[in-house]
Amino acid sequence: MSEIGARLRDALHAELPAAYRLRRELHSEPCLSGQEEPTLKRVLDALPEGNAMERVAGTGALLRVGGDGLAVGVRGELDALPIPEETGVPWASQNGAMHACGHDVHLAALVALTRAIDHVKAPAPMVAVLQPREEGPPSGARDIVESGALQRNQVGAMIAAHVQPVLAAGQTACTPGAVNASADQFTVIVKGHGGHAAYPHLARDPILALAQVIVAAQQLVSRDADPMTPTVVTFGTVAAGSAPNAIPGQAAARGTIRTMSESWRRHLHQRFHELAEGVARAYGCEAEMRITYGDPVLVNDARLAEETGCILVDAAHHMPATLRSCGADDFAHFASVVPSLMLFVGTDTEAGLHSPYFLPGDDTVRALAESLLAGYLGAAQVIGAGQGP
Repeated sequence: MSEIGARLRDALHAELPAAYRLRRELHSEPCLSGQEEPTLKRVLDALPEGNAMERVAGTGALLRVGGDGLAVGVRGELDALPIPEETGVPWASQNGAMHACGHDVHLAALVALTRAIDHVKAPAPMVAVLQPREEGPPSGARDIVESGALQRNQVGAMIAAHVQPVLAAGQTACTPGAVNASADQFTVIVKGHGGHAAYPHLARDPILALAQVIVAAQQLVSRDADPMTPTVVTFGTVAAGSAPNAIPGQAAARGTIRTMSESWRRHLHQRFHELAEGVARAYGCEAEMRITYGDPVLVNDARLAEETGCILVDAAHHMPATLRSCGADDFAHFASVVPSLMLFVGTDTEAGLHSPYFLPGDDTVRALAESLLAGYLGAAQVIGAGQGP
């Protein structure tokens, strides 16, 4: 690690006790998507004063430290989930919401990093991106991108780190290429002809037709998708009818369709439309198919991953890991406009993401802060070498 990097690491470690306290405060009073103003205020109060700040996306903000020039953006998410907490710690949330995806950890680590860079003459300016609405639409990341705030703040690269309990504590995944899938939602409505359950030949059963659509849709994964391209079609809700002795007039299902390839994504949607309509027609019914676009594929910049990976191993002594997942994150919108890197940081808890028992400890705050520092230093090298936009 360079001399400046070592000084930043020492400054970061000096900020960690305050970061642990801030994390507990944020955890105890979580705010849902679109309602993050109290969280934003608390985080802004913890950030260094006297720096340029821009409000974005309603309940979000960007804060710039470290002077002029091409900057490294570092993202922290403000929102929590509508999950009642069951951890039982004294600082547990009591308001029916919960930081069950680690956003409290991310924010505390980001504050520590921002303060460290403000104290030490850093190799590049940094923009702390306090993003709302990662957990629920409309996407806060997409709104920030569309607002032009990244260009106004001269952001040349974006960094983020996410806690990930599938990795062991001490591991950090810094993987080039596609690491998260696109995530779109679909609704299938099958319309038939209702009637008495005792006379099915006089009706056209939409439940039977929808059941066949659900089964056939799995062939999109096993027979339409390239086996080397991860693809997921999952039905989450199915609804039809109100009486056990009647065939209803229609049946509906909703779910998610995901892939790790943007080029295959649109063709996958087309094939799903064709499949649903064709199967329903074979059963004398009609299918109406709607697909709502969500987050795109998240692609990590190869140069950022290379530079950051070397720093992680050399300076932070993190064990390297590789992780790709059909989970989704709207950080992908940042990656669509500037070179970006999402790191995944192992945790010291066995509970999974979005679990009411999910509660990483202070060591995870430290590990995530160190990972963000490595990402920042790697990005500073890249944009300093003229690799930014």
